[in-house]
Amino acid sequence: MATIRKRGPYQWEARIRKKGHPTQSKTHETKKEAEDWARDLESEMRKGIFVCRKEAENTTLAEALDRYAREITAGKKGAPQELRRIEAWKRHPLSNRFLATLRGVDFAQYRDDRQTQGKSPSTIRLELAIISHLFNVAHKEWGMESLTNPVQAIRLPPAGRARDRRLQEDEETRILDAAKTSKSNEIASIIVLALETGARRSELVDMQWEHINLATRTWHIPETKNGDTRTVPLSSRAKATLQGLLRRIDGRVWAMRHADGITQAFDRVCKRAGIEGLRFHDLRHEATSRFFELGTLGIMEVSSITGHKDLKMLKRYTHLRAEDLAAKLG
Repeated sequence: MATIRKRGPYQWEARIRKKGHPTQSKTHETKKEAEDWARDLESEMRKGIFVCRKEAENTTLAEALDRYAREITAGKKGAPQELRRIEAWKRHPLSNRFLATLRGVDFAQYRDDRQTQGKSPSTIRLELAIISHLFNVAHKEWGMESLTNPVQAIRLPPAGRARDRRLQEDEETRILDAAKTSKSNEIASIIVLALETGARRSELVDMQWEHINLATRTWHIPETKNGDTRTVPLSSRAKATLQGLLRRIDGRVWAMRHADGITQAFDRVCKRAGIEGLRFHDLRHEATSRFFELGTLGIMEVSSITGHKDLKMLKRYTHLRAEDLAAKLG
């Protein structure tokens, strides 16, 4: 049975005590709103479809993001990048709202605002993906079964076209020449290995000598982005590059310890070389395309080198030069 009591001006508290259910209470502006709320909840309890909303109604998005960061993000390979996105979300006004009050229209407005600010579709999709997964986890694991995922109710920006930036003409020579004069005496070797192996920057930065066998020309990666292991064959050029490096006492191949450090060093090199529109990740795309252009490797063999699990994704990297294909056609 619900009890309704006036607590002050425009404050009517409805409280429901029913055997087999946790006590429910909520304050409303009018007596009628309190009675309607109580009647709806009692009806759900009688029908056996009641789901407690209390935690969802008392947890802000900022609080949920903190929990998500501790329990979910901390275990991800890309934790540093996701933590930066979480911190940005916590500065947004929506973070002060209770989870139960957030609706699709709120995130549709967020999407539109970000598009107006000139953010790319992929950036917006990544930002909304965090919120979407947070709501799914809260619903399934945090006892907030009453929550529905508001992000699933909105249209996401269409995925942008896959980048097809390839090295042109003398760009590789210019980049390596500029890299050799860089403050980072490692970036030139890292660039060569990226082009010869198609490895991700996170895999390159974590290279250990104990995982490299120059005699068999192989590099074992104990944990990849996908959580699997992979053994990468080393070309003669990759082997020669590694042989020319000094061995560090700590067993690491590079003094550089963070993937972002590679990106920053590469961006400086490109600026010095006068090359625009090239990202370090484009070297993975370049290497993969070159593997296919050899004409001796099948898609499964390339996949075993690069670590692409989704062959559809691998196809996006294989932008073969039309002039090379024309030469093969005769």
